[in-house]
Amino acid sequence: QVQLVESGGGLVQPGASLRLSCAASGRTFSSLTMGWFRQAPGKEREFVAVLDWSGSRKYYGDAWKGRFTISRDNAKNTAYLQMNSLKPEDTAVYYCAARQSASTFLPTGKDSYDYWGQGTQVTVSS
Repeated sequence: QVQLVESGGGLVQPGASLRLSCAASGRTFSSLTMGWFRQAPGKEREFVAVLDWSGSRKYYGDAWKGRFTISRDNAKNTAYLQMNSLKPEDTAVYYCAARQSASTFLPTGKDSYDYWGQGTQVTVSS
């Protein structure tokens, strides 16, 4: 089993930055592929970014390329999502997810992930 706990969300103004963290426990973190998803009110959960076990391969949803950066620190068992130039449409609950696979496959579908955090709310408003 893997437990994931997100933190770092909050209320910010447009143009601001936030860094979300996802602390993992219960399994060797370096064997996990880590992803971030978001769910806006009334919408489906959607893919944001994914990072392989080593941190060397990553992939982003088109809407977040250039503004968001996914990273990880295997020594701290933590994944991150740096979000810059935030817009009101970035308002959503952000979830981290883990896949039990130390491979180069970078899944974008939520069904490919084995574990989920509880989510952290990000609100972008003036």
